[in-house]
Amino acid sequence: MQLFKNFGGTVQSFSEISGHDFTDQQTDRIKEEIQSKGKEYILGVNDQEFKEYLIAKYSMDPLTIHLDTETVEQPKVSKEILEDRMYREKYETEVYTFTATYQFSGSGILFTIRPSTWTMTSTEIYVVQNSGLVSFKFKLYKKDPAEFEREKNSKRSKAFTNLANANSFVNSYNQSISSYVETAFTTEKNKYLSENDFFAAINIKVNNDTISVFTPPTIEKKVIPQPQVSLQKEFASEPTMAKGMYEDILKVIYDSGKSMEKKPALYSGKDEEGLRDQFLFVLETRYEGTTASGETFNRGGKTDIILKYANDGSNLFVAECKVWHGSSEFLKAISQLFDNYLTWRDSKAALILFVNNKDFSNVLSTIRTDVVNHPYFVKEKGVRGESSFSYIFHLPQDMSKPVLFEIMAFHYDK
Repeated sequence: MQLFKNFGGTVQSFSEISGHDFTDQQTDRIKEEIQSKGKEYILGVNDQEFKEYLIAKYSMDPLTIHLDTETVEQPKVSKEILEDRMYREKYETEVYTFTATYQFSGSGILFTIRPSTWTMTSTEIYVVQNSGLVSFKFKLYKKDPAEFEREKNSKRSKAFTNLANANSFVNSYNQSISSYVETAFTTEKNKYLSENDFFAAINIKVNNDTISVFTPPTIEKKVIPQPQVSLQKEFASEPTMAKGMYEDILKVIYDSGKSMEKKPALYSGKDEEGLRDQFLFVLETRYEGTTASGETFNRGGKTDIILKYANDGSNLFVAECKVWHGSSEFLKAISQLFDNYLTWRDSKAALILFVNNKDFSNVLSTIRTDVVNHPYFVKEKGVRGESSFSYIFHLPQDMSKPVLFEIMAFHYDK
């Protein structure tokens, strides 16, 4: 969401402003923006495009805190005066102040909002929306690893306890914003239409430009995260794909695949390569600093889609496309991808399935049932959509090396 893309600073987690007050502020801003456009713009602009622009600008994305990206800096050492409660004596001691940092995705402004359902716990956090980072500090008064974990986990719990409540607020907030945009725009437009009707009735000339001008707003596109050096130690020297960019790639592929389902002319009569090129076309120019290609040699064979870091050719994302030919071929396709195409440094991959069967629901059920039987399967990570499933697998040559693995299926039955 673009309105708060530069948000950052120190706040009390989920406590700065009530959800009700925040929503009121946003609806006031929407009203002001609509009114500021003036008569010619409101009567001439494409209604739907302008309303979609406003909704995109003022809506928010739910927050996800990626706990697996945790980093803890070297502590700052200082002195503090404490008091012994039993003997009421003051003494000086060393204190170690640590900063724990996590990557997040979504609208960082949510960290400031107190939702209507709220657990009474909070702590000071530091948020940087541009970098997608959130951090907090905690203190340690002795060099005890167990105490370190307890203090860190306790502070993290205080910081993020209301995350789920805030995300529940997002759903109702976005619905209210969408409804308000519709009402506010219609009210403003009807005001000007009524004014024109009145002027016409009393024979005052109406500027013809107000019924012909078309000036669509500039729709602010979502900032797509660029490849970055991972915060995790084991990948510190290798370019890896930011989670936000990985999520965007999967969304682009999934949305494109679903859209093609409605347009048989795009897939009818095409083989795996022809279907693959439809997705490759979208990915080729979307990301700065990367190159996308098909049928590219990688490790032991040619994979269907590969996204590389332009500076040094390192792999960022690898995908294989297959027509569905039953469970056994499905499992073989996974093995082919992992055995032949993925190197030790590949950590994000996908299998894209084109399904001709009429009973698509049965195919989806088979995928979810049988994938757990693959020897490289580690665990499920959730469902991205009705036909897009997220997993963690491991590399065949290294069981300790996890790979984010997405399986997507599209129904091309005509």
